Amino acid sequence: MMCFLGNKMTKTSFLLCFITLLASSALPSGSASKHHRVGFYELKKGDISVNLTNWGASIISLHLPDRHGKLDDVVLGYDSIDTYKNDTTYFGALVGRVANRIGGAKFSLNGHKYKLVPNEGKNILHGGKVGFSDVAWKVKKYQNKGPSPHIVFTYHSHDGEQGFPGDVLISATYTLFGHGKLAVIMTAKALNKPTPVNLAQHTYWNLGGHTSGDILSNHIQIFGSQITPVDDDLIPTGKFESVKGTPFDFLKPRPVGSKLKELPKGYDINYVLDGVPVGKELKRVAVVYDKKSGRSLDLSTNKPGVQFYTGNFIKDVKGKGGFVYQIHAALCLETQAFPDSVNHPNFPSTIISPGKPYKHVMLFKFSTKDRPNFSRV
Repeated sequence: MMCFLGNKMTKTSFLLCFITLLASSALPSGSASKHHRVGFYELKKGDISVNLTNWGASIISLHLPDRHGKLDDVVLGYDSIDTYKNDTTYFGALVGRVANRIGGAKFSLNGHKYKLVPNEGKNILHGGKVGFSDVAWKVKKYQNKGPSPHIVFTYHSHDGEQGFPGDVLISATYTLFGHGKLAVIMTAKALNKPTPVNLAQHTYWNLGGHTSGDILSNHIQIFGSQITPVDDDLIPTGKFESVKGTPFDFLKPRPVGSKLKELPKGYDINYVLDGVPVGKELKRVAVVYDKKSGRSLDLSTNKPGVQFYTGNFIKDVKGKGGFVYQIHAALCLETQAFPDSVNHPNFPSTIISPGKPYKHVMLFKFSTKDRPNFSRV
């Protein structure tokens, strides 16, 4: 099988074709037990290595060289599985069945009202009290050799889990490619009922290294001209607002902390990404650059939004090697559908059904250079 974009196959479309076939071939055909043995797994390609665990299908570390070749771990996390099991920050996890927030922990679908399990006041966050970040996933496939080291995690979410309807088969594939590329493919297949699905990868990034302090001096460019504003409980109002002239405007690159004084705590908002994916190409989400190390992160996706979060609720969190993380120790770029979409008909739908599966692609490109690949506006 081949995937083409128009009359030619570009390097990007070839890459996406490959990871699409990999992810689709790995979609589980049976139930994944909640009692799988939990362990650590490494993917290594050149001088980049990623460590993961099947607890929450989580990224626990990612080592990158700086401009002088010095390797650092650029992901916040913990040393032990037990700590991940008691984590409340979602460090590195894959979250769902519905990532982000659903107002009032309820929604209606096809005339039926569903009451979910709230875990943030009256609302539900990242799937509820026992979301996908709080279970052991099955390791469907693990290959750490060859041109594209990869691992596939699967999970069977049962009808009624945290109040959500229907059985859903979930697959998360992490693949390392040459030239500093990490692909994350998340798929979902509804077995018997329509249900909302919105998965997100919740890694906390600090390109200076996870022990380097805050990320407020990192420069960031976000390719989103609008946000979905929220109320005091961080639930979207259903409106769209332009970022122009506000602290949320990162259309031109600037330091993360350059306008932080204008916000109560920091950034925790969904951006409406500009443009639409074409064929097998993805749309650009954001570029992050750490001047001191020279490391940059360039993210693309096929989803309509991204939650930009600056670790506002991190306080005295004991992480890897005993290092204690504090507020703004990292940033998250969680590509996603819009939060609370099930309660806003004007938002793109998150409902999947038998015969209408879900697919979420993230492509990270890491590099080290004195001038990052920011776009001109």
